[in-house]
Amino acid sequence: MNAHAEEVTSVGDIVKLSLSLVVAVAGVVAFYYFSDIPLLYRVLSLLAVLAASAGLCFATAKGRGLWGFILESKQEFKRIVWPTKDEAVRTTLMVFLMVFIVGLILWLLDMFLFWGVQLLMGQGVK
Repeated sequence: MNAHAEEVTSVGDIVKLSLSLVVAVAGVVAFYYFSDIPLLYRVLSLLAVLAASAGLCFATAKGRGLWGFILESKQEFKRIVWPTKDEAVRTTLMVFLMVFIVGLILWLLDMFLFWGVQLLMGQGVK
């Protein structure tokens, strides 16, 4: 059985999401249609229309759920214990060292395998 029950989307939420999409598309179309208006005013108008569209989205149940997720993520981000500068430098140097060592091992393995294949094929003897 599925542990999560499916959310029932109401007709009002569907209308709000559809209207939000229509408003956002109309704002972008208007931005290009009114190209004779100075760019500053068009950008400000587009930002206002997109903010209204986002407001309509966040007025739905899924939008409120998304907003709650964003707030919880912000709280979790504050709980992260960041490494000190010394730890970060030490870890970075260790990664570089390991990459160099693995690269050297692979290069040596490739060189010896190439030498062995040449020897087996009789191309290495002159």
